[in-house]
Amino acid sequence: MKSYLEIKVPISFDDYWFRELRGLLDGVDIRWQRGFYHITMAFLDYAPDNVNMIPGLNGIIEDAVAPAITFDKLDAFASGYHRQVIHLTTTDAPDDFLETVKDIRRYFLAKGCEIQSDFKLHVTLGRVQDPRMNVRKLQDIISQVDLPELTLDLTDVDYRIFKDYGKPLGHWKLQM
Repeated sequence: MKSYLEIKVPISFDDYWFRELRGLLDGVDIRWQRGFYHITMAFLDYAPDNVNMIPGLNGIIEDAVAPAITFDKLDAFASGYHRQVIHLTTTDAPDDFLETVKDIRRYFLAKGCEIQSDFKLHVTLGRVQDPRMNVRKLQDIISQVDLPELTLDLTDVDYRIFKDYGKPLGHWKLQM
């Protein structure tokens, strides 16, 4: 079963900087994310069906503190043939959050899960489908956005089956 653990990021499609970003890229074939903004802490390419992950996750997450992350950078990275991801990120990730992510990923691996992708702290804003674009062109364009420093408290964590937004396997509220 493919699944993932995410921490929700409270931004809006209507935020002025996001409108500015979309305006600068008007005419470029992009699938914009219109909600469900999050950081994927672990994407499981495979999780054994006979293992209940919730008790172990409870132990890790109950000890975690809600991170306050200052998002201060828009960027892009390549994601397959003629595709790029436009994302929001930070230049200074909190060490305690990164340690929690490592603990979660180690736990999943110890339970027999397969994780092929490394952790990259980012919030996907859009997926570029336009073959005329590459990462460097995107970075040049998005660098023009007047992005404010957004310090956000991240409190909601969901464990979900991949592509099933209706039914999380688990939900936690981190303490501030």
